[in-house]
Amino acid sequence: MKTVHELFLQGKTRLKRLPQADPALEAKILLGKAASLTEAEFFVNPERPLSRATEDRFMKLIDKRLERQPLAYLTGEKEFWSLPFAVFPGVFIPRPETEVIVERVKALSSGQKENIVDIGTGSGSLAVSLAKELPLARIVATDISRRALRAAILNASRHNVLSVTFVQGSLFAPLKALSLEGRLHFLVSNPPYVSEKEWRFCQPEIRRHEPKKALVPGKTGMEFIRRLIQGAAEYLRLSGYLLFEIGEGQADPALSELDRRWENIKVTNDLAGIPRVVECRRA
Repeated sequence: MKTVHELFLQGKTRLKRLPQADPALEAKILLGKAASLTEAEFFVNPERPLSRATEDRFMKLIDKRLERQPLAYLTGEKEFWSLPFAVFPGVFIPRPETEVIVERVKALSSGQKENIVDIGTGSGSLAVSLAKELPLARIVATDISRRALRAAILNASRHNVLSVTFVQGSLFAPLKALSLEGRLHFLVSNPPYVSEKEWRFCQPEIRRHEPKKALVPGKTGMEFIRRLIQGAAEYLRLSGYLLFEIGEGQADPALSELDRRWENIKVTNDLAGIPRVVECRRA
């Protein structure tokens, strides 16, 4: 039987073939998954022998990763806002840059009973994180995908979040059904914003495995954002905020869509210095 350290080194060596990957980190994560090891157990007893069945599970995970299956789908979860979120094929994998929206809503919020809507919630990462930070808020999270909503509901339960209502539907249709016109303090979204041209050059992990409709709204990548801006004012209270994520190079096109209905317009960069979140207040 091979030890924890021996299997780790074997996996790390094989994963060096992957472009834009961290072989050591991914080997450690996948070995932890295969052997049900915590991070502490991985480091404390590297000479611990592992069973042949564990070795087989680990090597199967390595093979799948080499086939460019996303790491998050192989482990079944992705961390967001320091919380683990369950994800599986067909559900958009949350990214750390979206945490900027949580930071900005938290900074703008009164912390009192506010109405928040998350459009296109995916795994529920935004809605659940906001619920944890703003426990008095009443949150509605929507998605057109039934599979995504199953993941979001699972994640809300996992984190003991009871203040989020999940509704299936496209864009503003669920909000109209709930009669939320003029009632929202915040409307947030990580919308699809990848253009068809950009999609063709995405990494295989994204292009082959993640749901295209959660990433690509149309030819230019601006189609969903444009509809979001046009319709959001109807649902926000006076001085309510719209916050949404944008892709690299989309700040100017997005700002050009904002008319006199909007004030206090701001763009916040992510940790890489890329303009990432547009926020604006209903005038």
